[in-house]
Amino acid sequence: MPLPNRVSPTGDFLAVPARGLLMGNRGGRLHDPATRELSRRRHVSKRWIACALEFGGRHRTVWGEGYTELFFLDEVTALAAGHRPCFECRRGEAEAFASAAAAGARKMGASEMDDALHRQRLGPRPEVDMKTLPEGSVGLVGGVPHAVRGGGLLPWHPEGWGPPAGPVSGPALLVTPSLAVEALRDGYRPLWHPSAF
Repeated sequence: MPLPNRVSPTGDFLAVPARGLLMGNRGGRLHDPATRELSRRRHVSKRWIACALEFGGRHRTVWGEGYTELFFLDEVTALAAGHRPCFECRRGEAEAFASAAAAGARKMGASEMDDALHRQRLGPRPEVDMKTLPEGSVGLVGGVPHAVRGGGLLPWHPEGWGPPAGPVSGPALLVTPSLAVEALRDGYRPLWHPSAF
């Protein structure tokens, strides 16, 4: 039985067997290590990060005594769910994200980005026209997360991105926090699952 540790673009936890390209956490433990059951908490701190699956030869027991390991289909999913690249295991991506998110202003530090992303995660989802969003942004179209990719809207599934559901247009509720949208608009290129190609 899979653990409910796969994260959807809307930030929900799913118990599915599908594997992803990144792992991460939300600042600490959200599960009971004895029962390996999820608590009602959905974060411990504002620091929500997306990490490499492998780093420095480290090995972890998933949902053991430490933090709650979460898994993402890809970085587009992680960004939409409100996570940012980790400054330890994905330093190059984190630096690029911080520079792009600043959009020409002073580059933001990790804590400053975490504060901004946390405010945006808690706020209401604005309605947007999908054609105004950069590639890699995710919006809810008919209640389903769709990503802007190559002139089309790709529906999200735990196993991968579906074929284009139509051209990039129309109203949607913005899922990707505005800080990440600005990073995408200013040139940050997220890691996509192979199903998006």
